[in-house]
Amino acid sequence: MRVAVLTSSRADFGIYLPLLKKLKTDPFFELELVVFGTHLSNFHGSTISQIYSEGFEPFVKIESIGNRDSPKAIADAMAVTSTRFTDYWAEAKGRIQIAFCLGDRFEMFAAVSASVPFNIILAHIHGGETTEGAIDDAFRHSITHMAQYHFTSSEEHARRVTQLKCSRDNVYNVGALSLDNLHEIEFYSDSDFNSQFGTIVDSKTILVTLHPETRARNKAEEHALIVAEVLKNELPYNVIITMPNADTEGSKIRAVFNSLAENSPSRIKLVENFGTKAYFTAISRCAFLFGNSSSGIIEAASFGKYVINIGDRQNGRPTGPNVVHVPFNEKELSLAIRKIQKFPKLKKENIYFQEGAAKSIIGILKNIKL
Repeated sequence: MRVAVLTSSRADFGIYLPLLKKLKTDPFFELELVVFGTHLSNFHGSTISQIYSEGFEPFVKIESIGNRDSPKAIADAMAVTSTRFTDYWAEAKGRIQIAFCLGDRFEMFAAVSASVPFNIILAHIHGGETTEGAIDDAFRHSITHMAQYHFTSSEEHARRVTQLKCSRDNVYNVGALSLDNLHEIEFYSDSDFNSQFGTIVDSKTILVTLHPETRARNKAEEHALIVAEVLKNELPYNVIITMPNADTEGSKIRAVFNSLAENSPSRIKLVENFGTKAYFTAISRCAFLFGNSSSGIIEAASFGKYVINIGDRQNGRPTGPNVVHVPFNEKELSLAIRKIQKFPKLKKENIYFQEGAAKSIIGILKNIKL
């Protein structure tokens, strides 16, 4: 079976990784890795380097994302992505049996939508989820409608895909694929982490990721300034900030964090792209997570880490007892940080975990008739 896998960002590649390794090593499959989006953007750190470092070779690279993030620039990028994928789908139609797509990004939606006239069979990972504070729901649910096979992260999400598709056929609850990485990745030592990123991460480190709430127009800078003010005043902690992805107004968050780091270089470290190994190392050793990343919702519980989830971006996703929800309010965020220091130690239990998600997907692929 020849399988195409579409990867557009550092985030989806890290999630795909356990599945990619199995597709690569199982003689039943031929893997065709389609690389596009921010992987090929210098502005976003050229994360294609992470693909090479994991031992994978892109089958094709499709450039489509610019450096701007206004609403018009995002819409233009969607149009360019769709247009540039038409040649790939026309040529791939007679070669591949199925193509994997993941999540809810605008560029993933654009790439997938271009496949529909060619009747490409699609498998969608992480469908059925909701994120009320972002425009991603529209893209995610549209991809669900375009796909024929669905691998969800929870039974609740499987039920929502069933509602969208009006059928439970080909809907499989396999759990969160990224959590398979916990069994396969050897974390960095302290010295290797420091050598690679110029900082250490320990129980006095806050791990921060903040993305724009793309349904809250013109709020990105305001939200970033609130977060920056809180981090500036939390003197007992050092701070590692992973930079935002290619969302509308993400550059405004970048500008605030760049200024924050310039004024506190000894305490605050900015990292463009960690990669899965380093990011999981950082989660495992930090005090807690702070921001509005899906990794706080889906992955942090497996490390026994608390998360201060800020604002509305992740609203709609089920959360475990490790997640504390706080609005964009300086006093409430500072209070949450003080309280979280006194919380009891967590068990490493995760509502999104199922043993062997990648193995389950492989088994299903081998038994479907395309």
